[in-house]
Amino acid sequence: MKRVAVTGVGAVTPLGNTAADTWRGLAEGRSGVGRLETFDATTFPVRIAGQVKEFDPASAGPAAQRRHLSRAALFALAAAREALADAGPGWEETGPYDRGAVIAGTVGRPELQELVDMSHQLSSSGFRDLYRQAPGDVLLRNQNVGVTAVARAGDCRGPVISVSTACAGAAHAIGEAYRRVQEGECALMLAGGFDALTTWMDVLGFSLLGAITDRWNDEPERASRPFDAGRSGFVLGEGAVIAVLEEWESAVARGARIHGEIVGYGSTLNAYRITDSPPDGGGAIAAMRDALRESGLGPGGIDYISAHGTSTPGNDASETAAIKEVFGPHARELCVSSPKSMTGHLTSAAAGVNLIASLGALREGLVPPTINLDHPDPKLDLDYVPNTAVRRPVRASMVNAFAFGGTNACFVIRSAAAAGAGRAGAGSTPDRAAGGTAGEAAPAEGRAA
Repeated sequence: MKRVAVTGVGAVTPLGNTAADTWRGLAEGRSGVGRLETFDATTFPVRIAGQVKEFDPASAGPAAQRRHLSRAALFALAAAREALADAGPGWEETGPYDRGAVIAGTVGRPELQELVDMSHQLSSSGFRDLYRQAPGDVLLRNQNVGVTAVARAGDCRGPVISVSTACAGAAHAIGEAYRRVQEGECALMLAGGFDALTTWMDVLGFSLLGAITDRWNDEPERASRPFDAGRSGFVLGEGAVIAVLEEWESAVARGARIHGEIVGYGSTLNAYRITDSPPDGGGAIAAMRDALRESGLGPGGIDYISAHGTSTPGNDASETAAIKEVFGPHARELCVSSPKSMTGHLTSAAAGVNLIASLGALREGLVPPTINLDHPDPKLDLDYVPNTAVRRPVRASMVNAFAFGGTNACFVIRSAAAAGAGRAGAGSTPDRAAGGTAGEAAPAEGRAA
């Protein structure tokens, strides 16, 4: 089995239009949540979101490459271009059919206002005026167009896969891309997610579900408050994060800067409820155990969990229960924090922000905080890094992502320094002493129900 390095990262998020700016916002504990500006939400019960600011579409490439891309897909293309630049010179030497992409995004659909306008046109003049719509508009709603645009940015002609698993999408994309490199199918993969559910239809739909908070319209920066006793729902966000995953030996041979090494991945389904997380942690336990087991690190080898942490009462309690079950006594030694407290929920791109948080923690020994954690929930008693970043060495991090529908995805990434010292080359098995306690293996228990 091949080793898998992360050699490039790009991002467009509510905290900044680059990965570096996004990390800086996370480290500073800065909120990117504000008033909704994509439509007039004056009469809506929810009027806030984590929105991308001052984005220049030209950063996504020439106009000819952008003309059929949605707002979210433009974010993705800009992030992909940044990630490839960050990967440094020489990645192009990999043959194009040995490069691929796995990208997550929400399946496109017409805006509610667009449907209303079309209805008016039909009632007033029949189909005649509908034919005046731009033919290319259908491409703006096609998820695959954005995915293939990202793939074309890297001239990826190998496997190109579009993932639509909602809030777990980017984690699934990164995990599945990791598998392609690990198993030798490709030497380089682009992986991540993009989304922009800051629309009339989406805000209305999530409001009707009662999933997003409507209590902080006058103080948007305080609205997303994972693990806080006063949490009342998540905050919608938008953006994109794309990473370059590369076969370790190739990356080393070309002198690439390696941000970290992905060493484990797990994916499961709760088979519980469509919108609710199982109180006992459910399938998240199995996904976390699978990722930990594959990493070869014991519970003590993980220092930080970049949590899903949505700010909904059920999710935060379920994730806490799962962490306690998987990590046992070590759960209380972990730092656990939620980037969504600062960005809102980027849905299909959310785990990409968690990746940035993990890579920054590994690189700088600085764990980003969970902001707005002002009144700890007495039932949630782990170290959620309240409000201020914490300095501590981080050798390995776990990224969690749990979605509507009950899908779960987790992956483990460890620092380049630990990876270089702890693994002996392609095809080797993990050195279990490298990430923490010597000889400490992951739990032997089977999957939880």
